[in-house]
Amino acid sequence: MAFVRVRQHVNPLAQKYQTLIDPLDWEKVYAKPKAPLHLDIGAARGRFLLSMAKIEPDWNFLGLEIREPLVVEANKWRDELGLTNLHYVFCNVNNSLRSLFSSLPKASLQRVTIQFPDPWFKNRHAKRRVVQPELVTELAEFLIPGGIVFLQSDIEFVAVEMCDRFTNHPAFQRLGTGEWLAENPLPVSTEREIGTINKGEPVYRALFETLR
Repeated sequence: MAFVRVRQHVNPLAQKYQTLIDPLDWEKVYAKPKAPLHLDIGAARGRFLLSMAKIEPDWNFLGLEIREPLVVEANKWRDELGLTNLHYVFCNVNNSLRSLFSSLPKASLQRVTIQFPDPWFKNRHAKRRVVQPELVTELAEFLIPGGIVFLQSDIEFVAVEMCDRFTNHPAFQRLGTGEWLAENPLPVSTEREIGTINKGEPVYRALFETLR
């Protein structure tokens, strides 16, 4: 697979990323539009979902990514593999999720992953981080009761902040003892996770469940 070159960091608050995305026509996107949906926020090059879609053909997979060239590339790979349960969308999730999902078949969204999001280290850039309270609220609206949210980062303060925002919302409950998960509960690891582990560095993981 040849890769397009793109900027690693994109400011989601920039004017060019404020356009709302139209609702998806789920009947056209997936062969089985009412199958359970796994949403990956910040899909990057999309190879995590590509592998997941092969392993779990009875699920639909949707990757959201703010860097448009990566989305074009990922959808091209999907087409080459003939996967009808996988789709990638170019959007800013922090202003487009409700619009995008307004046409979502009822009780579809069952699993969400947010993995290694851009940390935006400086305090003055905190609003650029993807897991904002508003996003958590929107996910609570669309996830089914018993739905799963999996979070992971190689930056501890980012993982803590993400967990705090889900913990502070009444619709979510953290699973386990409150300690970081020792292992990834999913059958596929991202390239970033594999690289971090190979360097002997920690990965901070947590799992949440929707209560309502």
